[in-house]
Formats: sequence, C-alpha cells, structure tokens
Amino acid sequence: MGKKARAGVRKGSGNVFADLGLPNPEQELLKARLTLQIYRIVKARGLTQAQAGAVLGIKQPHVSALMRNRAGNFSVGRLMEFLTALGQDVEVTVKPTRKARGEMAVVVR
Repeated sequence: MGKKARAGVRKGSGNVFADLGLPNPEQELLKARLTLQIYRIVKARGLTQAQAGAVLGIKQPHVSALMRNRAGNFSVGRLMEFLTALGQDVEVTVKPTRKARGEMAVVVR
C-alpha cells in the first residue's frame, strides 16, 4: 500500500468564493447571504415552493434553485426585491473604509 496523501490545511479568508479563486467573490458572498435570508423566511413561514414563487413572482423551479442556494442567475438587486416581496426592509449603507478597498456585507437584524 502506498502512502496516503496529506491534505493541507490553511486558514480561509472568510470568503470561500475568494479562497476558491472564483471571479467576483465579494458579489458571490453577498448573493449567498441574501439567498440564505430568503431561504430562512420561506422556511419560517412554511411556504411551499409554489407559494413562495407566487410571492416572489417567479416559477417554482427557480424557487427550488434558490432553496438550494443556487442564486447564480439572479442579481443582487433581484434578490433584494425578493426580500422586499417577503415583507423585509432592505437597507444599503455606503460609508468610507480605512482599507485600500471596501467590502460588502449583509447585516440581519
């Protein structure tokens, strides 16, 4: 039997999309967090995918994709519209940063 390959471990950046080297990692993380909120609200309300689709104005297969965190085809703006359709206020705050480059975040209250 050969030697087992050792998997290396390294500390992540806090953004799995950046760690994987994917394009637009900040935007992808933002979309994932918005999608998670949509998922939580739909589940908390006990909505079927068809009912959620009626509220969001999309077809059930698209709701199914969202429930599996597949927001790829939806823009950040569209995901925010889904949240407002679900009775959520969405607030965008722009403020100066002390870093060379700013970052995006989702804050849930």
